[in-house]
Amino acid sequence: MTTKIYVGNLPYSVTNSSLRDNFSDFGVVTSAKVMMDRDTGQSKGFAFVEMTSANESQAAISALNGMSVDGRSIIVNIAKPREEGHSSGTNREYRASGRSNIGYGNDGYGGGSSN
Repeated sequence: MTTKIYVGNLPYSVTNSSLRDNFSDFGVVTSAKVMMDRDTGQSKGFAFVEMTSANESQAAISALNGMSVDGRSIIVNIAKPREEGHSSGTNREYRASGRSNIGYGNDGYGGGSSN
């Protein structure tokens, strides 16, 4: 069974490879993934690492939490499951306000056609 670790406050210079190398000092790393912004391709400043055992994970957390990496004090702890209602927007309901032509139409909002 693998244990998932959250790593936060990472400098943008950290890569999947450097993350894996640092955590492999404490045990077998099954995955190491720096989260990237899909629009800019830049790191979001946090990552997830999976290790093969809880003992290895705890050793890495104890050794690395609070460590300074490129001048930033990183946060390392057991990853918590995503809370209900904090999804990527798939269950959200969006509504327009009472005004039907916001962003559309020809009344100066959005440049609709003037027929």
